[in-house]
Amino acid sequence: MTAPESTAPASRPPAPVRLDLRQDVALLTAALIDIESVSGNETPLADAVEHALRAVPQLDLVRDGDAIIARTNLGRAERVILAGHLDTVPLPGTEGSLGTVPSYWPSGAPGEGILYGRGATDMKGGVAVQLALAASLFDDGAEPARDVTFVFYDHEEVEAVKSGLGRLVRNHGELLAGEFAILLEPTAGTVEGGCNGTSRFEATTRGEAAHSARAWMGSNAIHAAAPILARLAAYEPKTVNVDGLDFRESLNAVKINGGTAGNVIPDRCVVEINYRFAPDKTPDDAERHVRELLEGFDVVRTDSAAGARPGLKHPAAASFVAAVGAEPKPKYGWTDVARFSELGIPAVNFGPGDALLAHKDNEHVEADAIRECLRALRSWLSA
Repeated sequence: MTAPESTAPASRPPAPVRLDLRQDVALLTAALIDIESVSGNETPLADAVEHALRAVPQLDLVRDGDAIIARTNLGRAERVILAGHLDTVPLPGTEGSLGTVPSYWPSGAPGEGILYGRGATDMKGGVAVQLALAASLFDDGAEPARDVTFVFYDHEEVEAVKSGLGRLVRNHGELLAGEFAILLEPTAGTVEGGCNGTSRFEATTRGEAAHSARAWMGSNAIHAAAPILARLAAYEPKTVNVDGLDFRESLNAVKINGGTAGNVIPDRCVVEINYRFAPDKTPDDAERHVRELLEGFDVVRTDSAAGARPGLKHPAAASFVAAVGAEPKPKYGWTDVARFSELGIPAVNFGPGDALLAHKDNEHVEADAIRECLRALRSWLSA
């Protein structure tokens, strides 16, 4: 006898969380924090962002996976890109299973003082500024003096091959054209030009395994790695001036692996090395430099990303720096401004919050810092 077909209705995906883009931007930041979006789980936040932006009739939207491009098309002579990533790192000790806990205000008054929560600085404060700008640029019949492309993307906090921005470049590169780009990574409200490049290397030493009770019968690969560590410890990193900004470099061992058991002389040891290099160098330049330092050892480059020159001499960049008012600084860490630089678009980092708090247990941002970032960008876009 055939079982009757089920008459239960098909399950539907949950409705997107409704975001009020016109509320105070600090409160909007709290609402974004409360939507968990650890890398790989950005869909609920991307749904909420798309739903909110579709209510702005002056924007043309394209969605690609969990990335969204929203553009004005006013025929302005200049187009500016405002970009930010939706994902966060997991909470400590959760192995990726949990990305947020409810945001909270120690003052007890929502919107006042300091906002705590995963992504408060990196970078839901910046994303909130993007969303608030998108909703308000046309208030009271006003129009921005520049066309604006808003970019929200997934998978920034993981390996580069998964980058949502990289996917947008491949699939919708024509929609990312512009004269100038601003990445709303946390910079404490100061313009940070360009970024350092980064490369990873593995330096391997080999020996011969033996029982540790008869160590003379083998050759210790971990001991053989000592000169590698000594050269790295003695290395004096440079500070390189690039287009008026001083970029500090660093070259460090970040991981070491060797040995198989507590009673076995190790026959292999791998030292993982990270080189943060100034944007006057290419990844190949960086590799040559590391190979020269570690001459005589087996060195393999495992990952690399080029840096970005500051680009502050571009008229749009110069006018933005003047509008912000603070002296620009270099960005020591790698950010996606490098992707825009590869497209020939000068780009800077500018956003609310202290980058040193990113990924920390006590990640937080001042409400007024978010508001000031919004004010500066709104004023400049309207000038």
